[in-house]
Amino acid sequence: MVQELLIALVVVVLAGVAYMAAAARVVKQYERGVVLRFGRLRNDVRGPGFTMVLPGAERLRKVNMQIVTMPVPAQDGITRDNVTVRVDAVIYFKVVDAASAVVEVEDYRFAVSQMAQTSLRSIIGKSDLDDLLSNREKLNQGLELMIDSPAVGWGVQIDRVEIKDVSLPETMKRSMARQAEADRERRARVINADAELQASKKLSQAAAEMSSQPAALQLRLLQTVVAVAAEKNSTLVLPFPVELLRFLERAQPTTAPPQAVQGAQPVQGVQAAQGAEPEPPVEPASASAPESSADSSPESSPTEARSAEPETAPESSSAPPSPSPAAGPSPSQGPARTARTPEPAPPAARPRPRPNGSKPLARH
Repeated sequence: MVQELLIALVVVVLAGVAYMAAAARVVKQYERGVVLRFGRLRNDVRGPGFTMVLPGAERLRKVNMQIVTMPVPAQDGITRDNVTVRVDAVIYFKVVDAASAVVEVEDYRFAVSQMAQTSLRSIIGKSDLDDLLSNREKLNQGLELMIDSPAVGWGVQIDRVEIKDVSLPETMKRSMARQAEADRERRARVINADAELQASKKLSQAAAEMSSQPAALQLRLLQTVVAVAAEKNSTLVLPFPVELLRFLERAQPTTAPPQAVQGAQPVQGVQAAQGAEPEPPVEPASASAPESSADSSPESSPTEARSAEPETAPESSSAPPSPSPAAGPSPSQGPARTARTPEPAPPAARPRPRPNGSKPLARH
């Protein structure tokens, strides 16, 4: 009898242990337990710790309350300014209502992931490329609002959304690189021009100060020499004083030397002889014709007179002496010279005519 009671007691204890094992549940600190009794939601959400459920009648579902980090797959889209881009993001969310996360949606993780992808594609189509590259904070806020609106009914709270990377085509990257290079070059030129302007102003002020004190220019020259010599150069270049050049310029004579003027006269006579046209030969009327021609042409050059004298020397030797002034006017003066008709000379005694200026040209 006692043996049967002991066996029954052991069976009851084992049944109790089995029941306790089937009914006992442990909920962790970051979890919440949702109890469904015969498929119906119980109002009490089990907190962290040890809890009991009715085996076979109740079912406990644990919901993680931690912040979940979910990457959003890269989405291809066309921006508002017709640029094809590929954008990926990351979303941070957590469950704030365990019962709604279990009852309202089948799988809240999958639902949040799909909503994030759809919202990301919508943001790409509404934004410009410059906004995607430089104004991401505003886009992140807009994307967070778009995802959080339906997720509130699921018992899920969107903590934040971040756009990780924006992939551009290679052609667009090259265009943007050229644009950035041109902008950098423009800024460099502006800065260089501004520096030149400031330097010119300072140099003009320094020149005004040095003009009032000539010794300052000499001191500046010595400072420059010292600065160049400090670098241990093998060649030292010294500027030539401008005052010495001005002194040499004032010391030069302003008029040409007389030798140069005298040497220029024969050249002018040669040019006049070369440029003069030959006069027609005139037959001598009498022995005094060469003398009258020499007297009546005072404008002829000395060179022509010298060349004419040797030719008329024989005829003048045989000419009769000229009358004295008391006897009356000479045939080469006044109207008597014009009224007198020349007598033709014999062919043998007629001199050969030569063009004016031929003798000086031959001599030169």
